[in-house]
Amino acid sequence: MAEPLILVTGSTDGIGRATAAGLAAGGAEVILHGRNEKKGKKVQRELAQTAGGGRPDLIIADYSRPDQIRRMATDLISRYSRLDVLINDAGTFQKNRHVTEDGIEMTFAVNYLGPFLLTHLLLPLLRKSSAARIVTVASSAHEDVDGIDWDNLPGEPAYDAWDAYSLSKFADVAFTYSLARNLVGTSVTADCLHPGVVNTKLSRSAAPGIATITPEEGAQTSIWLARSPDVAGISGRYFDNRRQIRSSDLSYDRGVQERLWKMAEALTGMGRNEL
Repeated sequence: MAEPLILVTGSTDGIGRATAAGLAAGGAEVILHGRNEKKGKKVQRELAQTAGGGRPDLIIADYSRPDQIRRMATDLISRYSRLDVLINDAGTFQKNRHVTEDGIEMTFAVNYLGPFLLTHLLLPLLRKSSAARIVTVASSAHEDVDGIDWDNLPGEPAYDAWDAYSLSKFADVAFTYSLARNLVGTSVTADCLHPGVVNTKLSRSAAPGIATITPEEGAQTSIWLARSPDVAGISGRYFDNRRQIRSSDLSYDRGVQERLWKMAEALTGMGRNEL
């Protein structure tokens, strides 16, 4: 893939920033995303020093705000004629329960509903690429989900920080599998990954003291899935350390996948007719 145009969400810090830096250094045209404009411009300036593809673009949106995600998508569609890769990296870990303006638990909203909404909105741009890729950063934390308390969603009044995070990443894996099926016959593929246990603000909050790898190491699978010819045409798979592996048994349950998808449709206002 020569000089692809790649959007990396959550790319002003942590794994996302390292992913964007690695892609830019390799010559890709990168679009940065963050929710803090001052921080985003700082990263933009820093990456411009080493970017083989030139100064990265920057777009600002708060992932807990669907209106800002919609505005972000509208801006991107007005700026660009295509999008080759979408890397869904933006994420959060909330030690205490917080809800969005719509009453949705923050982790579920940012980690699952945000990527679900943005992916749907950007599909028109992705379809204009000859071979577009959607790469979603999930986590091995999804394996801790052995059942879903549907009555506790989407507001999660009975809140446990790790359970909420694990569920959101489980939803990302399930979303990838459903999305890949819905995209069969198109030029767009969808895969997801575990980046490793990475030394980021998120991991330090979720599991302080745990052994970690660097953000640069954690970014390698995302970069590989975005650019490598080895995974061209591969869709609906889960990867760890650049290897295709099996995710949890529950993540392959079509009934669970469908229920999570329909919940996201209802909460975002998006449907399969948008695919």
